[in-house]
Amino acid sequence: MQATEPSRDWHADPYAIEYPESAPFWEAAEAGTLLLPQCTQCGRCHWHPRAFCPLCGAADPQWRSASGQGEVFSYSIARTEEPYVVAYVKLNEGPLMLTNIVDCDPGSVRIGQSVTARFRRTPQGRLLPVFVPAPCVKA
Repeated sequence: MQATEPSRDWHADPYAIEYPESAPFWEAAEAGTLLLPQCTQCGRCHWHPRAFCPLCGAADPQWRSASGQGEVFSYSIARTEEPYVVAYVKLNEGPLMLTNIVDCDPGSVRIGQSVTARFRRTPQGRLLPVFVPAPCVKA
């Protein structure tokens, strides 16, 4: 995974400040790594970061590196002057992540399509995961 824009300090981002439990996620994003919380009790990954596992209720999930691979679960094309795709991506590790599909023709996006994470800088300073269609492999 790669950052696509110059680095800025995410520590000043109001969203990151408001949710300090997400700090490991933003720190890893600066290095181009996608992290997910994983429950130490049931072993499942989840999204959004929180102090407990929303799947079994156990406390203190741990952060783990994610593959950055997944598939389009659902999507919508925002038909603005510059159309863009808002999507739920089902990560290979299990959770759904609300994101954008970028660097492609919005009309080419399909449910079940393989995607790979990249990071884009927000105006507030943090690197946010977005997804690009995975390259097609010809048989």
